[in-house]
Amino acid sequence: MIVGVVSDIHGHLSEEAYEALRGSDYILCAGDIERPMVLHELETIAPTICVRGNCDRYDLGSSVKNIASPLLGGVRFRMVHRPEDIGAVPDDVQVVVHGHTHIPREEYGADGVLFLNPGSPSRPRGGSAPSVARLFIDDGKVKSVEFIEL
Repeated sequence: MIVGVVSDIHGHLSEEAYEALRGSDYILCAGDIERPMVLHELETIAPTICVRGNCDRYDLGSSVKNIASPLLGGVRFRMVHRPEDIGAVPDDVQVVVHGHTHIPREEYGADGVLFLNPGSPSRPRGGSAPSVARLFIDDGKVKSVEFIEL
């Protein structure tokens, strides 16, 4: 299973970003979409689970909450926008996805939990390139993480 991960879109997603997400079985979006149409466009690629970012002022629909905890391919995720909102990570969570910083992050906690930020496809910071990420999941485990620079 391939899970595409994107965050901090800020109103526009390039064709390169859409192309990088194509082939995903699911897409996780860690907020700051800013335009409901972008969420609809992501849904044309794959089922999309999204959390609300601090810049999301429009109604993105009742399915967009501040926190999400989907189970995909046997892997439990916890999704928030801002890293300071992660809070205590439940024992069954294997991957925490966040955005907000616009800087890619792949970091493993002492307990083996993966903390992932895909960066931003439109407004990168910290010297990073525009990016999205993909997770490759098999047998209930994340087998690899790939950052795609756009």
